[in-house]
Amino acid sequence: MSARQKVSVVFGTRPEAIKLAPLVLALRADPTFETQVLFSGQHPDLVRPILDFFGVGVDSALDIMSPGQSLASLTARAMTALDGAFRALRPDWVVVQGDTTTAMTAALAAFYQKTPVAHLEAGLRTHAIYAPFPEEINRRCIGQLAALHWAPTPSAAEALRAERLPVPPARLAVTGNTGIDAVRLGVELLRRRPIEDADVHAVVAHRATDPTARCVLVTTHRRENVGAPLRRLCESIRGAADAHPHSLFVLPVHPNPEVAETVRQVLGGHPRVRLTVPKEYPAFLRLLELADGILTDSGGVQEEAPSLGKRVLVTRECTERPEGIGTGHVRLVGCDPEAIRRGLDEILEGTSPHLAPAFPYGDGHAAERCVASLAGRPFAEFVPA
Repeated sequence: MSARQKVSVVFGTRPEAIKLAPLVLALRADPTFETQVLFSGQHPDLVRPILDFFGVGVDSALDIMSPGQSLASLTARAMTALDGAFRALRPDWVVVQGDTTTAMTAALAAFYQKTPVAHLEAGLRTHAIYAPFPEEINRRCIGQLAALHWAPTPSAAEALRAERLPVPPARLAVTGNTGIDAVRLGVELLRRRPIEDADVHAVVAHRATDPTARCVLVTTHRRENVGAPLRRLCESIRGAADAHPHSLFVLPVHPNPEVAETVRQVLGGHPRVRLTVPKEYPAFLRLLELADGILTDSGGVQEEAPSLGKRVLVTRECTERPEGIGTGHVRLVGCDPEAIRRGLDEILEGTSPHLAPAFPYGDGHAAERCVASLAGRPFAEFVPA
């Protein structure tokens, strides 16, 4: 029997942990691989609860964060730490996800050691180098370094082909997005293990007391929205909450001090706005299920919400995930107060057409396809539904 391939799965942030958890579980269930999970520590407080929820253990943990560090400092610390980790672990493959600083530096550190990289969620592009920043350039760098590209959708695969990346077709696979695997697995776990969360209970109670009650879930954290755009966004939320007495907004406040200060200045104390601590994934997933609509600048939420039949207003000028726009679930509103208010009014007045769940990003079987691809086994590529 041949030796198992050693695979190091690397992540550092909350979104990476969510999307890599199904893949780690699938890899660990396959005897072809010996799977090592390496946590960089980029989001030290947000990741552990996700790993506990999905039952994913960490084999090696680093500590790359320091107070107030710049992107350059974070990149340098991550590069040094990951280089040392790979020299110790000696993997046959390094798996990274998405477009974070952890993912980019892990890919580069692996390249320096001539270790092949598999890139989960490859091929997303806005073609605007500062939107999102620095993620657009991070993922382009990983695209140049990766030996195996797992594109979530056919359009992402086409973007990679258009760039003429130096890989044969066998090293580019359309797998679907493991974020949808995580949603399906998470919903199933929540059915078996209901959670106790004050904000979830508040939304349930709000909807139970009034048939016209509506709830909007809000997330905001992108660097390009900090400052005046974020203030305009918050003022739009406040205006909508003032105009709709049966509304409830739930906004988990990102720990970034610049974000938190603006959010609390504009929205703090409003009776129809609940400002919460960042939600652990199970509670956030339950809030996604309960919400009538979502206002977000998150990439992952754009993927998750359509699979639950939710309308999404995206507070960005462009998106690397255009598929949801085509299904009618996603609308770009930027930080334009008029566009945001129009979208919120439709949600809160119940005038938006009903949306059935749609699966433009994945069907819940992406992790299986990735494992088959890594093992060199045949599989049917994902076709959006």
